[in-house]
Amino acid sequence: MSNRTESNVYTVVFAIIMVLVVGALLAYASSALSPKIDENKRLEKQQNILYAMGVNNNGDSGVEFVSTKEAPELFSKYITKQLIINNGQTSEDDKAYLLDIKKDKAEAGGDASKRHLPVFIGEKDGKTLYVVPIYGKGLWDAIWGYVSMDENMVVQGVYFDHKGETPGLGANIKERFFMDDFAGEHLLDSSGNFKGITVSKGNADPKNLDKTDNEVDAIAGATITGNGVTAMIKSDLALYVPYFKNLKNN
Repeated sequence: MSNRTESNVYTVVFAIIMVLVVGALLAYASSALSPKIDENKRLEKQQNILYAMGVNNNGDSGVEFVSTKEAPELFSKYITKQLIINNGQTSEDDKAYLLDIKKDKAEAGGDASKRHLPVFIGEKDGKTLYVVPIYGKGLWDAIWGYVSMDENMVVQGVYFDHKGETPGLGANIKERFFMDDFAGEHLLDSSGNFKGITVSKGNADPKNLDKTDNEVDAIAGATITGNGVTAMIKSDLALYVPYFKNLKNN
């Protein structure tokens, strides 16, 4: 009996020690790697913003970002100003691209006046572009992206990504054949009212020749993810309409 009790105590003590040791090692690893993780996130955001405004290494088909080595220099070259819009007030902030959109959206709790809305103003090929981030929900988890527009809210380029959409279906929102369709699409209707862009299964323009119908063709088998893209475009980009109206009036 005594040996059995001592054996059980030894096992419990050993397990506790191992948990503490492993926990300490994981905490140390997390702390040590944190700067590298933050740097990778920073570079990824720069690459995504640049991609949306057409600064990328795309060839005939696949998505090709500028390299992480090139990203900081190109970001400084093409992005001329960064703004934060909050409750109708606009201020410059050269770290606006680091804003956590997911966290900001959650903290606002549906109150648009509490949102902090970044705008990245860039110059490319003699044209001024306005890139903004969007965030939403797909079939399984978060989806997000960046939309590049001109002063008339005509889309010049996009980049979409996701956390866990189905490979070959919803995950295709980050593929060229889907993203390229958005270039040239109007976010306003013919009367100048915001309408957004609908990812539509019943789109009567599968070749996407009509850029004023506020629609792009859906991905087969990815209805819910497509609806998520539609929703985040309409909900998040609508918040920028006052900024663009003011832009045209000045």
